[in-house]
Amino acid sequence: MATAVVHYTAAAMTDRGRKRGSNEDAFGYSVEHGVYLVCDGMGGAAAGEIASSVAVEEILDLVTKRRQSGTDHSPVPRLAEETVVVANEAIHSRSLRNTRLSGMGTTLVGLLTGLRENERRVWIFHVGDSRCYRLRNRGIVQCTQDHSLVEEQIRLGRMTPAEAARSPLRNVITRALGTQGSVTPDVLETEVEPGDLFLLCSDGLTRELSDEKIESILNAGLNTSTHSPTELDDLCTHLIQAANKAGGNDNITCLIVRVD
Repeated sequence: MATAVVHYTAAAMTDRGRKRGSNEDAFGYSVEHGVYLVCDGMGGAAAGEIASSVAVEEILDLVTKRRQSGTDHSPVPRLAEETVVVANEAIHSRSLRNTRLSGMGTTLVGLLTGLRENERRVWIFHVGDSRCYRLRNRGIVQCTQDHSLVEEQIRLGRMTPAEAARSPLRNVITRALGTQGSVTPDVLETEVEPGDLFLLCSDGLTRELSDEKIESILNAGLNTSTHSPTELDDLCTHLIQAANKAGGNDNITCLIVRVD
């Protein structure tokens, strides 16, 4: 029996929000090469904007070159780890060469698909508190676990999620690209089904909207009999509008990947 070909569709959008004067988020993706990325930069004097842009550019370039050549047969998790090493080195070395960029860094959440047409798995990798969610059968699941101080306190039972949301330390992350000479990403593998929706986003979305609200917006936008080409763009727009309406205190980035 023939195995169904797996197709992907994607859309992304970013917004500076209502309170920030600039946008330090960045995103990039290639459906052809199976790579999707969202980064949230940090650092003064536009350093965060540089860090996030460098991360996206370095990872897209590496994955595209590897997969275009047709000679890369390394396991996808290893490729994910290698991209993080390359991006981290690019950001860190640049910050060392320019004192104005000292200490700059960025979060990262990425998704890689397999190379085979019937590959029913994806690999999610991340550093920091940008997240990946999966919507399946109208239910949302957070795939990633924040690398943050409050998340560590929750895991240790020292803080409840409600207390974490109010904590003045909620912005403190425990891992970032570029701030140190090396960093280790979390890489996880998950099976996909037709109709799955993956949302990669910066914390400008998740700080303003609960998981339940995100789930509601995604489901409302999918209540159509046909999948129009602009449907995913509309979902990104609705998410960003809702986050801005809720406060818009940070830059907001959404990247949606649909499994067809």
